[in-house]
Amino acid sequence: MIIGAVDIFRAVARLSLFAMLLASTGAHAQQACQEDFRKLTEKRMAGIEALNNLGKAGKGKMDPEAACPAAKRLVAVETEMMNYITKNKEWCNIPDNVADGFKEARAKTQGFASQACAAAAKMKEMRDQAAAGGGGGMMAPPKLPAGPL
Repeated sequence: MIIGAVDIFRAVARLSLFAMLLASTGAHAQQACQEDFRKLTEKRMAGIEALNNLGKAGKGKMDPEAACPAAKRLVAVETEMMNYITKNKEWCNIPDNVADGFKEARAKTQGFASQACAAAAKMKEMRDQAAAGGGGGMMAPPKLPAGPL
């Protein structure tokens, strides 16, 4: 199963918008909030760029086995950001709608990561079955019906 890069690019665009909103709220926050957000946003953007590069390399299709670890890393960074937002919401003057929007965006990233990792696990299972001679793997061609239709 190959995951459509177009869907990823759309999700990444939405996530980038939330990152910009979060960064703009930091302009009114204390210097510590700004610096923390800058570092977290840089890590997040590196994760998004890694997924974008996988989509470009696959010419619009993303290999789940390559996407799974990259998506897991992005989820980890977004979880770190969400924890920071939750813990420092008042101190950094982060509006409720921005926190809620980021939570939704993180959930979408988690959904993508789950899909990519499930597809990667299925591919590995099929490859292992084929290697073990279990048949039905991705290496065995399907049997076509014989005789008149």
